[in-house]
Amino acid sequence: MRILVVCGAGASSTFVAQRVRHAAQARGLDYSAFAGTERSLPIDLDAADMVLVGPHLAHALERIERDAAARGTTVVLLPPDIFGDRDGTRTLELVRAAAGADEGPRPATDAATAAGTASPED
Repeated sequence: MRILVVCGAGASSTFVAQRVRHAAQARGLDYSAFAGTERSLPIDLDAADMVLVGPHLAHALERIERDAAARGTTVVLLPPDIFGDRDGTRTLELVRAAAGADEGPRPATDAATAAGTASPED
């Protein structure tokens, strides 16, 4: 899967792309991730199976979805706190969920968080 991460200037999307690429490699998934900008989106969309849109581009989501739909590309708006995903695993979960992939059992820390039993440091 080819994942395009889009932000305004390309800086934050570069970090997210690197992190999700590393998380996918660690799980043995054949995913590539690359960064783009809102301005480069018309060209970059042709090389993507999925587009992860930075939360600060929510205002452009409808247009991005329309452009992506014409190419059969899935669009995911990233949550505002996504830049805190230091190892890319949460972002990878979002990608896999949007792609309809079976994640299998979640790690205990994620299950505890989902159940509301995790400590504030988690």
